[in-house]
Amino acid sequence: MELLSPGLEPPPITRFDIEEAAERIAGHVRRTPVLALERGAFGVPGRISLKLELLQHTGSFKPRGAFSRMLSAELDDQGVLAASGGNFGLAVAYAARALGQRAEIFVPSTASPVKVQAIRELGAEVHVVPGYYADAYAACEERAFDSGAIFMHPYDQPAVVAGQGTIAMELAEHVPDVDTVLVAVGGGGLIGGVAAWFAGEVRVIGVEPETCPTLHAALAAGEPIDVEVGGIAADALGAKRAGQIGFEIARRFVERVVLVPDEAIAWAQRRLWSECRVLAEPGGAASLAALLTGAYTPGPDEHVVALICGGNTDPASLA
Repeated sequence: MELLSPGLEPPPITRFDIEEAAERIAGHVRRTPVLALERGAFGVPGRISLKLELLQHTGSFKPRGAFSRMLSAELDDQGVLAASGGNFGLAVAYAARALGQRAEIFVPSTASPVKVQAIRELGAEVHVVPGYYADAYAACEERAFDSGAIFMHPYDQPAVVAGQGTIAMELAEHVPDVDTVLVAVGGGGLIGGVAAWFAGEVRVIGVEPETCPTLHAALAAGEPIDVEVGGIAADALGAKRAGQIGFEIARRFVERVVLVPDEAIAWAQRRLWSECRVLAEPGGAASLAALLTGAYTPGPDEHVVALICGGNTDPASLA
């Protein structure tokens, strides 16, 4: 694991930032539970626990960052703007309604219909843009030029990443003997926040679909680069390029990023439901897929926490 050396600048997000974010969002988000599994669960060695962040408001970890960003900004009657594959849009719509703000959300046509409908039901104005997240982001960015609304980036703003880091702050309290945390990666905001909190004291492993290798490619290239995205988890993990904040943190404090095939993610979804009655979306199940495929194999006494980060899916999809 690459620890911070005297030759490197401090990471863009620190524990202090995460502690401040935790104070800001207290009372607005849930402290989600950790499920400790029996030894031998899923046929995997070591001790496995699941951090059930899919039980957060709106069904994913995203409200942490959304509230953190909105509560640190100067809001006015212009409201907020965001582009999202679905989960961040839900979080922004929820936070905006809770804080009495208007929200305008741009989503790609590849977003889950379940998520798009839920965003509308939360009162946000929704624009569906053909393509993937990058296309929705471009449309949102163009709209931002004509609007005085606060722009909400789903994974590359300091307050957002610090808000996501509060998950790791909770996890350290719930599971003080954790050795390794497995984190699904989209744009890098979640893993950036988690790794910033642990800062090398706990092993952090990123997990990406083979069809969305955003952070994996960035670390290999030494900088964020554009990648082709698609596949089963593209609505949640389909960022075309890793965020600069998450990348800077990951190159210091993330041990590595492993890739898993779409088939393994679907298998992990089914196993979570059949063995734990946990209904995860594909992106939320990616962390477990790393264990099921052997992309990451823990030692016999290692305590691994798989972060189950989202549950916005149609239950019929697992039938």
